[in-house]
Amino acid sequence: MALSVDSALYRWQHLWRVKGSSQLESAPLLSSDHERKKYDFNRWRVIFPSNERFQKESSKVSRFYSGNGIQTTKYTLLTFLPQNIFHQFHRLANLYFLILVIINWFPQLEVFHRELTMLPLAAVLLIIAIKDGVEDWKRHRFDQQINFSKTKVYIKSQKTYIEKCWKDVCVGDFVQLQCNEIIPADILLLYSSDQNGICHLETASLDGETNLKQRQVVKGFSNQNAEFDPELFQNIIVCENPNNDLNRFKGYMEQPDLTRIGFNRESLLLRGCTMRNTEAAVGIVIYAGHETKAMLNNSGPRYKRSKIEKRMNVDIFFCVGLLIVMCLVGAVGHGIWNGLFFDPPLYILPDRNGNYLAPALAGFYMFLTMIILLQILIPISLYVSIELVKLGQVFFIHNDIDLYYEEQDLSIQCRALNITEDLGQIQYIFSDKTGTLTENKMVFRRCTINGKEFSHQENAKRLETYKEQDSDSEDWMKHFTLPSNKGGETATSTRMATKPLRRSQSARAHFQGHVRHRSLGRCGSSRSQVAFSSTIEKNVTPDNRLLMKVRNASCQLESFTPFMSAKTTSSVTDFFLALTLCNTVVVSTATDPRQRVTTLPLMKPAGISLERIHQLFQRLKLSSLNYSFKSAQSNTGGSFSTESTRVCADSEKRNYFPSQSCSTLTDYDSFQEDSIIPEEASGASDGCLREICETDTGGPLQPEFCYEAESPDEAALVHAARAYQFTLVSRTAEQVTVRLPEGTLLTFDLLYTLGFDSNRKRMSVVVRHPLTKEIIVYTKGADSVIMDLLEDPARATMTMEKRIRKVIVQTQKHLDWYAQDGLRTLCIAKKVLSEDDFRKWANFRHEAETAIDNREELLMETAHHLETKLTLLGATGIEDRLQDGVPDTIAAFREAGVQIWVLTGDKQETAVNIAYSCKLLGQRDTVFTINTESKETCESLLDITLEEVKKAQVIARTMWNVFGIKLPFSWSSTVTPNPAVGLVVDGSTLNTIFQGQLEHKFLELAKYSRSVLCCRCTPLQKSMVVKLVRSHLKVMTLAIGDGANDVSMIQAADVGIGISGQEGMQAVMASDFAISRFKHLKKLVLVHGHWCYSRLAKMVIYFFYKNVAYVNLLFWYQFFCAFSGASMIDYWQMIFFNMFFTSVPPILSGVLDKDISAEILLSLPELYKSGQNSEIYKPLTFCVAILEAFYQSLICFFVPYLVYFDSDIGVFTFGTTVNTVSLFTILFHQALEVKTWTLFHGITIIGSILLYFIFSIIYNAACIICNHPTNPYWIMEMQFSNPIFYLICLITPTVALLPRYLIMTVQGSFQVSPILKAQYLDKLPKEQQDQEIQKWKSRKQATSTASTPASNELTQPIANVGMSIFDHAEAGIARYENGGCQNLYSSEQDILGEWMPNTESSDHTRSWAEEEAGAASFLSTEASLGQRLTAKPFSGCLPSDTGSSVRRSHRRSVSAVTL
Repeated sequence: MALSVDSALYRWQHLWRVKGSSQLESAPLLSSDHERKKYDFNRWRVIFPSNERFQKESSKVSRFYSGNGIQTTKYTLLTFLPQNIFHQFHRLANLYFLILVIINWFPQLEVFHRELTMLPLAAVLLIIAIKDGVEDWKRHRFDQQINFSKTKVYIKSQKTYIEKCWKDVCVGDFVQLQCNEIIPADILLLYSSDQNGICHLETASLDGETNLKQRQVVKGFSNQNAEFDPELFQNIIVCENPNNDLNRFKGYMEQPDLTRIGFNRESLLLRGCTMRNTEAAVGIVIYAGHETKAMLNNSGPRYKRSKIEKRMNVDIFFCVGLLIVMCLVGAVGHGIWNGLFFDPPLYILPDRNGNYLAPALAGFYMFLTMIILLQILIPISLYVSIELVKLGQVFFIHNDIDLYYEEQDLSIQCRALNITEDLGQIQYIFSDKTGTLTENKMVFRRCTINGKEFSHQENAKRLETYKEQDSDSEDWMKHFTLPSNKGGETATSTRMATKPLRRSQSARAHFQGHVRHRSLGRCGSSRSQVAFSSTIEKNVTPDNRLLMKVRNASCQLESFTPFMSAKTTSSVTDFFLALTLCNTVVVSTATDPRQRVTTLPLMKPAGISLERIHQLFQRLKLSSLNYSFKSAQSNTGGSFSTESTRVCADSEKRNYFPSQSCSTLTDYDSFQEDSIIPEEASGASDGCLREICETDTGGPLQPEFCYEAESPDEAALVHAARAYQFTLVSRTAEQVTVRLPEGTLLTFDLLYTLGFDSNRKRMSVVVRHPLTKEIIVYTKGADSVIMDLLEDPARATMTMEKRIRKVIVQTQKHLDWYAQDGLRTLCIAKKVLSEDDFRKWANFRHEAETAIDNREELLMETAHHLETKLTLLGATGIEDRLQDGVPDTIAAFREAGVQIWVLTGDKQETAVNIAYSCKLLGQRDTVFTINTESKETCESLLDITLEEVKKAQVIARTMWNVFGIKLPFSWSSTVTPNPAVGLVVDGSTLNTIFQGQLEHKFLELAKYSRSVLCCRCTPLQKSMVVKLVRSHLKVMTLAIGDGANDVSMIQAADVGIGISGQEGMQAVMASDFAISRFKHLKKLVLVHGHWCYSRLAKMVIYFFYKNVAYVNLLFWYQFFCAFSGASMIDYWQMIFFNMFFTSVPPILSGVLDKDISAEILLSLPELYKSGQNSEIYKPLTFCVAILEAFYQSLICFFVPYLVYFDSDIGVFTFGTTVNTVSLFTILFHQALEVKTWTLFHGITIIGSILLYFIFSIIYNAACIICNHPTNPYWIMEMQFSNPIFYLICLITPTVALLPRYLIMTVQGSFQVSPILKAQYLDKLPKEQQDQEIQKWKSRKQATSTASTPASNELTQPIANVGMSIFDHAEAGIARYENGGCQNLYSSEQDILGEWMPNTESSDHTRSWAEEEAGAASFLSTEASLGQRLTAKPFSGCLPSDTGSSVRRSHRRSVSAVTL
């Protein structure tokens, strides 16, 4: 719920509650039949259930806790006016005008009528107050709607559940929830209608994720057969105090016998979530109202000040200084003028006593009078105008059809209205990788099992040519044809028996009325709510060789095969069982995707007995014992009981496993000969196995299963296992049922699940095999973690040791290949536990779960004890496809001068290859890779790299250019990133940089690099990097991400962009703008950003110019009225001049004006640099605008003055003429600034002029004595009859605007800026425009090509420096000559040829081998740099032949500094 917790009432209640709780701390809270005990209310929250047993304690304690009513409004009916006015006067401009109003109320200082002085300030305050009032009224209505929602609460007096409003729910109340009901408070789950004590939640309102989350009833309450009775609940709940951490919650229940039952966040139902798939649930309220985690997490969007606003505040101070100078001139001039008279002049009146003011006091009064007269120098209307302009800009951004994503029915969301112009000044972009640059649609791509690599080339071909269908009419997807069945029919892979499930339309949560409305997609159909279930993710084409292994494994159970065959069969089966079991996927059906499958489908029994299958598995177990060596036992003990298992046979026809003999299966010629291993086919015609394979499997097709996964990786692995007929059928809290390829259903007892977390980087499940009764631990996780947890091969026999080491080496090699291909890798491992070991570990785990202190550390320790000494099964490679348009978007940002950093948690190899794919790194870039944990080594590497990069760096200096003449000096120099240098660092290196205070050197090196890639970053490191660049380099930053791990980075940047992707909405909720695709960032920044900046910058400059030009008219008049503070313009005319006559045209231009069309801006991204350099609004342009205002004010005043010299016209007649010509000048000045004229521009300018004359005519005709003693009666009417008035109105604006017009004309003659060139291109016909754009790009490409040799020469100095450093090393130098490298390459090529037999694999081998050969030609050097680097030597990979390196077509990295 996006609610803000800023209620003063809540804060007051919280302070009072803290004071009250301290008094309760020493009070006995237990009844007389309990042991009297004191609870620390400052540390823990103690909750007494609201029933008869604890009636006294509950009523005593619950009143000190927050009620469930919420109040997010800022004001009440009584406090609105004073509080809103108080908030508005926090703006210095409003406070400034308030002071002027107060000064004008003094008779000695009164310049205008008191009431008139208040009008501008009152108008501004009224407009803002109305806006705030409407917003607060909406919040109030929303609060009322929530507070008066109904839920069922247990009433102890009536001993039943009664409907009550949410606001009446209290801490300690028992709440009964129904399916699809919104949870009213944070509730501890005590009962669920689910037989396993499971409750499913949809947390879209908190994090936007549409996949279901499981919540478990508190242990000890999950096996209730009867309905929950609150009166029988006798426990006291002790938990942590309210906090905003959604991922942390701990506490315990204290039973009457003082034993404790621990619980954690898995038993907590959070307010705002929706209960799904559970008929009923009962819980007790833990946190209510503003103390719920949802409310504490949503304090409203933080306020960001734009760069223009910061600059504008500085310029306002300049205007204040200018105002003070002008007032001082007026005060001094007044004193000097009066000093020229021996007697006081007649216009100076004495006081009642006939005394005159002292000269000093008179000067001071005149100073204040001048401030009142010249007050409009400070543009108070500018603030209101900026708000209106930004609203208009946001409206057009939101309605841009190019930023709409039709597949998910998502348009851009503008969540921050005050920083739109910052989009046009971005200099650094920090991007996440997964889900931001990539689709976050995880597709199973390759795998390695027991050291054997299966490339899945058929699946690769499918992915290359795949185009996901958006129409709901697609019912069947056909990939390939398998061997014919007995009846000769073709068995086709039909992965979809029903219509394909489509991804959720929108993850946005709708809170109004607590209903999530599903929007319609294309063809008007609503898509499924199941996450990670698109067709491309679900359909996996099996690898032929691996498919044969799985088929043979199902047919060779009876045969006592040789060791290698039995070992392979066991590994393949265990691998796919691990993929199926080791997850938290919820199974549902396609017909009802939100109904969890908990019971097994009806099956026709197979023709083989359960006892027979049991015997076959026992024989298989005996044959594989030589391969699976025993795991070491733990030191702890305990007991754990399991339920009985059940085995059923499947009656469904298998597409890949037709009922025919095993010999026929292996001899079928549709599979390639090199994919069939002879020893796998041996013994395949055994009679008993033929009996299994020929079992009657006829029966109806089972319904299509849907898998609700918490992450796309989990869903991809389950779908991959299903492609090989290892199908996850159902999952409960205690059992998981899997259908094997031969059709058998196995139900595993699920003993424990250790979920994935970012610290362990792995997850595990502990299951009991239904046939062998073994307790097995299946683990999957990052390769960097799993490889360190494998059992030491040295503990096995000599033969097994070699074999195990070979499997590990081969698997690591395959992992490296996957990483080079940009795949996400996971390692799969297992471990067999003895009963005794498991009981000890289970006791240890139970103690950790019930612990209160150091609970997280104990749980981590138990997980570490279990997940050690593992046996490696294999690894997977999952492809996270690059989003459409990402390379073009990044290339465009490069041309625009934007530096792009990618901050990702993925492994380095994967991130680097994605960087090449998306053009973040070029094929000919020099990439420096720095990986170290030593401060000394890191500092040395940074120094060496920085020194060499600087040698090839060209320093670009900003030269003064006046009318095409370059002056021989420059004021500043800027560092231009070398286009051929990239930098790659990992998380440990970043830690070293931050902790070792090496930030300045790192930033210095990063400034010279055009791309920086930070791998293995934590969320904290991401935010630290963004803050480092923003604060030290003083640049505008933009961060974009899609997951919860990107929130801190998004909030740390000047502009935060969230992507509505697959990882929920937390990033969107924390962002300033939300888009659905990364490619939309291109138009948002390069087009809308440029427009918003140029429009707003011009408008701000124009407002300053307009006010200074107008107020100077009054200032020049003081020289002719004895500096008396008099005005020749009527005050009503002065008020309306700024508020109405000249304010609408600049506002409209700020919303609609386009200096360059969107097509040109997208075709020529380098035009974006004008915003980066703040070319429109900077100190120079501001000073020019002020000087121009002074010039135009002189013309507008003195031209009428000279015309009317020695005439007898009145003061107001002269003032009306001056006012009119200044209006024409200011409006025509705006007309010159308009680049794209529309009908609205003409209407507003002409309408402003007409409004001025209409108002003047009516006002002058009606106002006879309204402004005593002055009289503006009939002035405008008389001026209309005077020809001189028309002549002045023609000559004066022309003379005033002539210099600006000439400068604009001459600009295109001497030095044509890129903006002017682009504006010229905009006026050309389309064909000619395209030709000119191509010429522009060609010239630019030729210029960049001319500088390429300089960047290529970078490699040679590095080699020289590397050798000079290592010359003094003695024993630490190891050189690999060309021959050694070639031998290494040859052996690697042989291995590649062994594991990649088909054509595409050979092509991949050759391309990989070519790159390895090139890399092997580099000279590798290792040495120790003095005593500081002896412990951490590093090797520099340097080219031995620069020319050969340059000639390579794919030179990805000619230089790498790697530790």
